[in-house]
Amino acid sequence: MNQDAPLSDIKGIGPKLAEHFSSMGLNTLGDLMMNFPRRYQDYSNVQEISGITPGPVSLSVQVDSVKGRYVRRGMHITEAVVSDKSGSVKVVWFNQPYRANAIKSNKTYFLSGELVYKNRQYQIINPALELKSDLPTHTARVVPIYRESKKLKSHRIRKIIMGLKDEISEVEESLPEQIIQDYGLLGRAKSLGHLHFPQKLKDIEEATYRFGFEELLTLQIASQLNKRNLESHGAPRQPFDARQTKKLVDSLPYKLTNAQRRCAFQILKDLDRKVPMNRLLEGDVGSGKTVVAALAIDQTIKNSYQVALMAPTSILAAQHYQTLKEILPSINTALIHGQLPKKDLDKALDQLKSGQVDLVIGTHALIFDQPIFKKLGLAIIDEQHRFGVNQRAKLLAKNDQMPHLLSMSATPIPRSLALTVYGELDISVIDQMPPGRKPVKTKLFGHSQREQMERSVAKLVQEGRQGYVVVPLIENSEVLSAKNATDEHQRLSKKFKELNVGILHGRLKEDQKQSTLKAFANNDIDLLVATTVIEVGVHVENASIMIIEGAERFGLAQLHQLRGRVGRSDQQAHCFLITSQDVSQPKRLKALEQVNDGFKLAELDLELRGPGAIYGQRQHGALDLRMVKLTDAKLIASTQEAAKEFTKKPKLLLKYPRLNEIVKKQQSLTQLN
Repeated sequence: MNQDAPLSDIKGIGPKLAEHFSSMGLNTLGDLMMNFPRRYQDYSNVQEISGITPGPVSLSVQVDSVKGRYVRRGMHITEAVVSDKSGSVKVVWFNQPYRANAIKSNKTYFLSGELVYKNRQYQIINPALELKSDLPTHTARVVPIYRESKKLKSHRIRKIIMGLKDEISEVEESLPEQIIQDYGLLGRAKSLGHLHFPQKLKDIEEATYRFGFEELLTLQIASQLNKRNLESHGAPRQPFDARQTKKLVDSLPYKLTNAQRRCAFQILKDLDRKVPMNRLLEGDVGSGKTVVAALAIDQTIKNSYQVALMAPTSILAAQHYQTLKEILPSINTALIHGQLPKKDLDKALDQLKSGQVDLVIGTHALIFDQPIFKKLGLAIIDEQHRFGVNQRAKLLAKNDQMPHLLSMSATPIPRSLALTVYGELDISVIDQMPPGRKPVKTKLFGHSQREQMERSVAKLVQEGRQGYVVVPLIENSEVLSAKNATDEHQRLSKKFKELNVGILHGRLKEDQKQSTLKAFANNDIDLLVATTVIEVGVHVENASIMIIEGAERFGLAQLHQLRGRVGRSDQQAHCFLITSQDVSQPKRLKALEQVNDGFKLAELDLELRGPGAIYGQRQHGALDLRMVKLTDAKLIASTQEAAKEFTKKPKLLLKYPRLNEIVKKQQSLTQLN
């Protein structure tokens, strides 16, 4: 059967069931085959009853007795006694009334489930039960556990996939035979069989490696092809003027770190080429990326080209506008955003078209259907992972010639991930902090320890410090149980009557946001209750307190970003992480108490939670890496080498339609479109 066949064509899946699968993103036979189990339960070791201990057990038994009863409205219990030659044990099923009638006497069954000690006796709760004469699906084997929905449980999915065994064994290979041999990979069909019908745990390991290799290989091919395509375009060369750059650096009120100088030189040399720059500037929170970008802006404008700087929030755009006006006072700069009055917006657009504006800074409002630049030479995208592919493509398409592209990120990306996901990018890393900065002291508190934490905060505020209180929600939610900005603002205003408590979130109008930030910067607000809208772009040196409520709801990278809002002066800064409940604290949160290095934290987040964690919330078109371990440097090196065959001979991909299809999709998910 064709892998593109709709699920409704498969025996045993009617229109209603196909609808349930569709709600999980599974629409074709191929989707279902590639819907890998999320974990496994090993029931392959069939034991005798006399030898079992609490935990997962698998038995070969006869059922001696079975009866069902309702213990209260809506609760049915089926109890049975099962035995083998070594002994017997009690079995209990909850709300499965069909069990009593379905069980046949004088038949032998495989039974797999969890043995527990309850009500002073051992019993097996809600086990799977199958006739020994049938091919086992849910028992007596390594049982795959699939992702479920409310209407589609794992046992149902397992049964349907078991019926596709023949189709899976005939799946067409997607990788060249030479690559399979050279890198010791299993074939595609065999790997699928190992994942859905494993005989032993080693089967799963081998199949996972094969599909992990394929996932990385497609990414590497896509990245290398994109880099090649980009280099085929011409770009506006902007000669490097060392004297001009030295003059600007000498005018700064602070000394650049060696890391800033190194990164700036790499960028300025890229601008001096006729090939479009495509570079990612990485640096931890507060490491000084903006001044490095300013050197690139200055070189571009001195060569009579315009620069566009796009930021994900109006707050960050406004912060860049203020900072760059101070560093580059002679440059004609415009700030545009979605709430700018039409008259002012039209004026800014006219000046851009005519070339009167050299540098434009803004949010999504930079993206218009009509071209708005006279001569765009450099596009800078800050916090680039927050922008979708189409937004980036539109910005780059607003010029006849391909502009140079500089992406900036304060979310440290581990080298292993950067090599994989950003293979088409050149990467510059600012790995030094400005001198004099003290590491932020971070302390983790349980829900019941809030009073103790707030006493510490009150003392710090009395000493003249300011602080942020970050909460997950703007308002109370019927769906989510978490602190919200509105209620927390009211609570803190009552608790600390002597303090001025402000509030900031994304639903406020632009003028309200800016007036609140101005009041905070002027020390007119002591505590600012906010959502993650303050994650980037807020720079108040006197703010040295960061309180994060519901800390377990945030990824490490995001927590580190929030923590980076404080500690921007020579004062000692404090970050207080409050969990929603008094439960054992996650390892990743405890790590924040000891580690201030964003790159080390990003490595830990990658290890614990996968690549999605590096970017916070999963974005539209995000990479879906399910099988690969991105900390595996050896695997990354192998796939990079294997990908070179395809970049040397791009037509080779046409021989492998499935591989070509995946590579095209990966190409469309990168920022080079």
